[in-house]
Amino acid sequence: MRIVNRKLVIPLITMVLLSLMSGCTDFKKKYDYKEVEYQNLKGRYETLESEKQELATRVAQDQQTIDELQRQISELNKTPAQATGFEGMDVAFDAATGTITVTLPNTILFDSGKATLKSATSRELDQILSVIKQKYASKDVDVVGHTDTDPIQKSPWKDNLELSAQRALSVARYLIAHGIPDKQVRADACGSARPVASNGSADGKAKNRRVEIVVNVRQRSTPSATAPAAKK
Repeated sequence: MRIVNRKLVIPLITMVLLSLMSGCTDFKKKYDYKEVEYQNLKGRYETLESEKQELATRVAQDQQTIDELQRQISELNKTPAQATGFEGMDVAFDAATGTITVTLPNTILFDSGKATLKSATSRELDQILSVIKQKYASKDVDVVGHTDTDPIQKSPWKDNLELSAQRALSVARYLIAHGIPDKQVRADACGSARPVASNGSADGKAKNRRVEIVVNVRQRSTPSATAPAAKK
């Protein structure tokens, strides 16, 4: 067996160790590089996720805005009758006073010169009652009677003011008898004082003979005078 020369072994061992150390150093450099690269990718991923969430939030907010605009456009396109719930009726809304006025011609409600409600009237009044109970249950209601300028001749009433008052009372009593609290109902009479058309023609007079049911969306500024309860 040959004896290895120590002078040759020591340099060989040194070279191997140096080679291993060099390899470790390269591996550490590669590891550090990969770690930096990983952290960069992680940071980009987290940024993208954050931007994705922000975009989703903006999209949701934009959709809410679009939905609200569509709702407002829909509301603007509604007629007063549709917007207030009194569909198919003659309705006016006054934003300044906060009132909804439903107008019923006297031909629907009463015979000529009479203040007793026709039996067929219940369909219109019941529709109004239904809407008031569903949408305006806590609101005050004024019932206002109107006539044309023709003087009273064959009827028992003293004048048009009295006739309009009795007609307003008949409608007010109907509302109270069918569930509207009497403290919320007030009957008013205008006679021929507030025409909506000329009394110079039959058509104009027919328009002036009417009863208005006024729903006060805002609180009345003056106390209501409740209508006398219907006799049983």
